[in-house]
Amino acid sequence: MKTIGLIGGLSWESTAEYYRYINTIVQKEMGGLHSAKCLTYSFDFEEIAALQRAGEWDKATDLMIHAATTLENSGADVLVICTNTMHKMASEVQGAVSIPLIHIADAAAKAIQKQGLTKVGLLGTKFTMEQNFYKNRLMTHGISTIIPEESDRQVIHDVIFGELCQGVCSPASKDKYLHIIDKLLSQGAEGIILGCTEIPLLISQQDCSAPIFDTTYLHAEAAATLALETVSC
Repeated sequence: MKTIGLIGGLSWESTAEYYRYINTIVQKEMGGLHSAKCLTYSFDFEEIAALQRAGEWDKATDLMIHAATTLENSGADVLVICTNTMHKMASEVQGAVSIPLIHIADAAAKAIQKQGLTKVGLLGTKFTMEQNFYKNRLMTHGISTIIPEESDRQVIHDVIFGELCQGVCSPASKDKYLHIIDKLLSQGAEGIILGCTEIPLLISQQDCSAPIFDTTYLHAEAAATLALETVSC
């Protein structure tokens, strides 16, 4: 079994979900007392969030590269960045290591293509929704995106940082998200990407009739699958 290197703490709330999902998948596949081999580099998220707010992406990239090389040097065989937003520097991180980095947008795209969809609504931090790094990655798979209007983007962003990253799941915020999702669907979205790894703490498939793509689970599933590639059960 390959060892998965998790770059987490971005926030720890969703990193805990990664750990749970990966181990659940490995245990289901292998049975018995099996669990995943994982190494975790967990950031103090406030330090990263401060760099995001200040637009100091070069400094944030340096920290991400340090985390990646630390995990590789510690024995990781594959890397997972446990957040959508910090895939902004995915190419720089991949370029600094010799082990594969599983890109979260690729994992989402695979699930979207499986359902035959080509246009999806994207929820996430303002960085993920407004900048091109994520949308362009999806476009390489033939998937176009619709993002919420500016005021709705602010609502989504504020709930992520002010509530979900702090373990708060408010029914009022859930209603706001579902209203925004309905608007995206009315604009032609065929499904919705939960493009922030904390959003699945609030929204799930049972809340929506249209396909929901939980990037936390899909990314964790891709990592577990790669880790088990050479395992014979």
